[in-house]
Amino acid sequence: MDPGKRLTGTLAIAVFTAALGSLQYGYSIGVINAPQKVIEKHYGRTLGLWTERSSVAGGNATEEDEAERHPTVVMYWSLSVAIFSIGGMVSSFLVGFVGDLKGRVKGMLMVNVLAVAAGLLMGLCRMWKPHIMVISGRAVMGFYCGLTSGLVPMYIGEIAPKAYRGALGALHQLAIVIGILISQVIGLDFVLGNDDMWPLLLGLSGAPAILQSILLPLCPESPRYLYILLGKEQEAQKTLHRLRGPYDTTSDLEEMRREKEEADREPRVFILSLIRSTVYRQQLFVALMMHLSQQLSGINAIFYYSTAIFAQAGVSQPVYATIGVGVINTVFTMVSVALVDKAGRRTLTLVGLAGMCCCTVVMTAGLSLQDQFSWMSYVSMTAIFLFVSFFEIGPGPIPWFIVAELFSQGPRPAAIALAGCCNWTSNFIIGITFPYIQAWLGCYVFIVFAVLLLGFTIFTYLRVPETKGKTFKEIAAGFQKGRKGKVSQTSTDVKELQQLKTSTDA
Repeated sequence: MDPGKRLTGTLAIAVFTAALGSLQYGYSIGVINAPQKVIEKHYGRTLGLWTERSSVAGGNATEEDEAERHPTVVMYWSLSVAIFSIGGMVSSFLVGFVGDLKGRVKGMLMVNVLAVAAGLLMGLCRMWKPHIMVISGRAVMGFYCGLTSGLVPMYIGEIAPKAYRGALGALHQLAIVIGILISQVIGLDFVLGNDDMWPLLLGLSGAPAILQSILLPLCPESPRYLYILLGKEQEAQKTLHRLRGPYDTTSDLEEMRREKEEADREPRVFILSLIRSTVYRQQLFVALMMHLSQQLSGINAIFYYSTAIFAQAGVSQPVYATIGVGVINTVFTMVSVALVDKAGRRTLTLVGLAGMCCCTVVMTAGLSLQDQFSWMSYVSMTAIFLFVSFFEIGPGPIPWFIVAELFSQGPRPAAIALAGCCNWTSNFIIGITFPYIQAWLGCYVFIVFAVLLLGFTIFTYLRVPETKGKTFKEIAAGFQKGRKGKVSQTSTDVKELQQLKTSTDA
């Protein structure tokens, strides 16, 4: 084996430490769902809609149910869920700024203050008004997760050897689904999802940040950041030795030197510049479409509302079926980690999207015919499990790290920020609109996702390149070949790069 491709202990610690931020992100996604009824009851009690005294009186269950359905409680509950995505949408624009301010490692260390603060707000919510404390904590946690969902793939992508860049990049998604699964299990009523322990359940959202803060000082900074952004060649070389053991770093340093020269010639592209640019339009379009395909596939409709969907499919204990989805989620993300550097990013994404499209059709047939044929409920369940499996094979993990592969150093932070904002925004839209679409279309709701998935499959086949085994420069150059068929186009690109170089927008 090439010494530069070895998986060393330092590299393992660095990737594990970074992925703790992803674990926290996943936990925060899933933790709010299981104790919904318990939290709503506490909201109603704080707002004076239901009291402890009424629990002794007859008919208290009806009064409590009415309190939970009260428009004020519904509003505060909806805000508790949605504010998380809003926080992520806002902070995703700051990923490039935070990552470049003090480096990737110190950037992750800085934002952990937000996670700990959010955990304390939610964990101590009984000390004041629970609805205000929880909503505030979820907003801060969403702001943190918007940053970490960009910083983690950026750091892992820059420290990973080329041969393992896909597998290590997919660990971001693996950590997310493990976090979701952990939140589902400890959110069960007999664990922490009960009347007494739910503040602790929410407060644990900040726990991974404490462990990560202890471990981050042991992690080396990204050698690409050190060399390309700071010009510290010797420090970059030492970091490469720490990450990959003793080996000849000439080829890696040469690749970084060429990329640094390119970065010095090309502008440090900011978000508005990137949106307006025609030079990077193809890469940006592919990056945004891949993130849209992840969220508009319908996967979060399954995650957010799986308990209700399983109940509709006739499952007697839907909460355990939901945990089963979490287990399958985790297992098939591991499959993706094993396959992504062998089968390739494009192939796995195509297989995943096409498989999910077929599953949505079968799911719709099962839900629509279960009243006529009782065994159709099993067809629906199987389709849901396969849907999640296909998602985690490609469309789940790959968009997170492929954005870092599609762009060179200059536009990379801005592209990751835009892709992250696109991801968070579409996540928020699905979370808000799905219940209304479901009420309108009933059991045919997944036909909408089938049509979208078919479109994304065709787009991936026609427009998404294979990035397996290629350097960042080779991938970026591949997009430019199609644009340089004419001399006039090349001269236009040069002029635009010069304009971008003098641009000062952020």
